[in-house]
Amino acid sequence: MKPEGRKQEIIDSAAILFKERGYSAVTMRDLARAMGIKAASLYNHIQSKQEILASIIIDLAEHFTTGMNEIVKSDLTIIKKLEKIIELHIDITLTNADGLASLNNDWMHLEEENLTYFEQMRHDYEENFRQIVRTGVNNGVLANNNIEIIVFSTLSTLRTLYLWYPKQRTIDPDILKKDMITVLLKGII
Repeated sequence: MKPEGRKQEIIDSAAILFKERGYSAVTMRDLARAMGIKAASLYNHIQSKQEILASIIIDLAEHFTTGMNEIVKSDLTIIKKLEKIIELHIDITLTNADGLASLNNDWMHLEEENLTYFEQMRHDYEENFRQIVRTGVNNGVLANNNIEIIVFSTLSTLRTLYLWYPKQRTIDPDILKKDMITVLLKGII
């Protein structure tokens, strides 16, 4: 599901509008107006607003899933796996903050197969993360804190990075990665 050319421009423009207003509030006319074209012209490249939403969300979810699967299969230590997961979230945020708004806020508008597919990817991703944390706690590599609290607080922070980081553009991405890893894995004490 990797669109190119004009179709990608439409998807990118829609992601911005969806982030600003939410999927439900954006019409195809709004999108055409934002792109400076006629609404009918959009349909030369896409079938529907739903196709746009699915493309944004499924592409990103597959990117997260692929990254997580590579991390899980790797021979890295638990700490290195957690560092790689944090870096994965940061890298995706830096390249597609607009799309992440749809992934986090508009996924429930996906229809049938795409909704089921997305929910399964999200569930599997969280389970993989939970298992890495559980293994770390059980092996004494991570502090013996409640696993669900660790999973929630870490993923919540990473999932909302797209809201915070665009306002912090003076923070170098390498510093962001280094400091996020330190704070999320070691705390602030």
